[in-house]
Amino acid sequence: MRKLKNSELDRLSADAFKKAIKTPLIIVLDNVRSLNNIGSVFRTSDAFLVEKIYLCGITATPPHKDIHKTALGSTETVDWEYAQDTLGLIEKLKNSDIKIISVEQAKNAMMLNDFEPERNTTYAIVFGHEVKGVSQEVVNASHQVLEIPQFGTKHSLNISVSCGIVVWDLFTKLTLQS
Repeated sequence: MRKLKNSELDRLSADAFKKAIKTPLIIVLDNVRSLNNIGSVFRTSDAFLVEKIYLCGITATPPHKDIHKTALGSTETVDWEYAQDTLGLIEKLKNSDIKIISVEQAKNAMMLNDFEPERNTTYAIVFGHEVKGVSQEVVNASHQVLEIPQFGTKHSLNISVSCGIVVWDLFTKLTLQS
């Protein structure tokens, strides 16, 4: 087995990415403080053709060298927008018939592996602050809360890891439905 060279990876150009059919997923970052986590979310979103990222509250925005360091140019391909108020954004998205799902450990949360996305539905997936998580008011405003099953002693994943797990899971479920 031979590792592939970058030139063999069949990557989309930035223009082709912009024109590509997107996965019906929107990422909302609710007060994420780590610039490296933000960059990693951009990179994951690029990998799985996410429609858009909303950066809310204290979440930093590009251009920033520490975001760029982990995003590797994906801030130029993935659509993004800043919103000061996460709850206001959530209400706006709900009014556009977008289903809001917070990723959090909460009473009555559905385990990610049990969730089956609906056809022809766009989902906004909310990830929260590294310590405080998704704000309670945003959890309250969500249509649903998903939890990533964990079996060790910590029951805590880095937000960029959580995003990778959830986006991969939903991407595979949504693309296998087609």
